[in-house]
Amino acid sequence: KQWYQRRVPITAGEVEMPLPDLMDTAHYFEQAGLGLGREETFRIFLALKNLVDTHTLQSVRFWGKILGTEKNYIVAEVEYREGGEEEQEGEEEEGEEPRDEEAEEPKEGDEDNLPTPDYKPPPVIPKEETGTGCNKKTYFVCNEPGTEWTKLPPVTPAQIVCARQIKKFFTGNLEETVISYPPFPGTEINYLRAQIARISAGTLISPVDYFKFEEDDEDDSDGEGRDSFVENVEFEPPRVQELIDPSLSNWVHHVQHILPQGRCVWVNPTVKTETEDFEDEEEEEEREEPDEPVPEHGPPLLNPISEDSEVDSMPAWSAGLTSNLVPQYAAAVLRSNLWPGACVFGLDKKFENLYIGWGHKYTAENYSPPAPAATQEEYPSGAEVTEVPDPTVDEERALQAVQQEQLDREAEEAEMEEDDEDED
Repeated sequence: KQWYQRRVPITAGEVEMPLPDLMDTAHYFEQAGLGLGREETFRIFLALKNLVDTHTLQSVRFWGKILGTEKNYIVAEVEYREGGEEEQEGEEEEGEEPRDEEAEEPKEGDEDNLPTPDYKPPPVIPKEETGTGCNKKTYFVCNEPGTEWTKLPPVTPAQIVCARQIKKFFTGNLEETVISYPPFPGTEINYLRAQIARISAGTLISPVDYFKFEEDDEDDSDGEGRDSFVENVEFEPPRVQELIDPSLSNWVHHVQHILPQGRCVWVNPTVKTETEDFEDEEEEEEREEPDEPVPEHGPPLLNPISEDSEVDSMPAWSAGLTSNLVPQYAAAVLRSNLWPGACVFGLDKKFENLYIGWGHKYTAENYSPPAPAATQEEYPSGAEVTEVPDPTVDEERALQAVQQEQLDREAEEAEMEEDDEDED
């Protein structure tokens, strides 16, 4: 009876299963010579099913596989149902131990008249909220299908900015220290999340008109400033020959572009909160006002991939068919030249993105770490801080003689003034 109940199909009134048909999409990638093999794909499919059964998810997608030197990462991209992620975050916060705030307070005996530096570090760029920008999706990883899934933390702008300047192989250990220059603010779990955000922003594409903006959206018609879209129910799929057209005008990015600031939506770092304004009210009067930063702008959402920059005199994408022998039954396949390992297939109303690689961006030349920052200048040199040679014995004696003569002259003048006062 229990076996029969599990085999009952889902009715129209019940919630749809978020589990994707991974074996169907793997079939099309297999025709293009891509994928992980049927056995490993089916094991990943069962691992995704386990993830769906243990979390309140609205959608699940096999994002891809990032290779490592010791172990690999299987990556799943998910979206929680409304309120599902908030409940899980509340449980995680309850399990955390409270911080010892008393230890941070200075003791009474430590209050010495020590000099305080005037330097203040640059303002920290705030991370984007969950469900927006770089943190729009949530990601889970595991090393092998069947092992426990680990939820990746939200990514911060500082991590994305630093990830653009370094190039490290993954080890497969999420707690591994990332030794690099500039120093990366986090461990491998944070570096992995930053690379996933960068790859997603540059390689997740869809056929043109498959998604559309909501009609009640009051933003500009070019898509700038918008961060959401809906599936177009009236979508008419282009022909396969149109999908592989060299102009690449029939594919668009459906993930927001990441600005140089490390966010999808630019924020002004000079704007302070009410608390910071109250604390720095007196200091701002003496300090010069910094220059107003220039706002950053990037390509809008659903921007055609034909506008992507070239990669070492090559187009950003290479398009082709899964079979040139029987093109009437072939699917269109696009491979990214900017992020080797990223690909997408399209046929009729079906399309899917996949990434299998080392998580590195293409570079025409070998990677070279950035040069260290310029050495700080010394403090301004003046008479009161300039070092002078020590005087000789003869010079010291001559100075003492001059000083003694001056003292004797001042004493004589003082006696003469006293005598004049007595006569008066």
